[in-house]
Amino acid sequence: MIRRFGEAVRADRKYRVRHGVYAVLLLGDEVLITHQAEPEPEYQLPGGGIDPGESPLHALHREVYEETGWSIAQPKRLGAFRRFTYMPEYDRWAEKLCAIYLARPVRRLGPPSEPGHQALWVPARDAARILDNDGDRHFLATAISRLMR
Repeated sequence: MIRRFGEAVRADRKYRVRHGVYAVLLLGDEVLITHQAEPEPEYQLPGGGIDPGESPLHALHREVYEETGWSIAQPKRLGAFRRFTYMPEYDRWAEKLCAIYLARPVRRLGPPSEPGHQALWVPARDAARILDNDGDRHFLATAISRLMR
């Protein structure tokens, strides 16, 4: 069973499944996160939806690049969670199935290409407080604890 974070499922809503991939990107004691300005301002782990016919790892590389401008290497799956939320950009309710990876940031290739996204390096201890999603916070803490072993 995949752990749920966030809002409870509402019986009066029809949810469509949306598969996504997200990355914890640590470099020293900092983590690379994104700030998405629209549709609601939100700090989050970089990542997003898997397009039809796309593999999860290809989607991870693409989404991280689009939202941060960085290339990554050595992704290792940390786990997954689900959350039920409204996606205003698609005008639908979604059950987001989020696979989380720990990856190594390799090189900044340019600015984020996805409109409304800003890449931010922040101390990992601060990122755990400012990420707007309980699932993102949980997996950041999981990644940090694994690296400290």
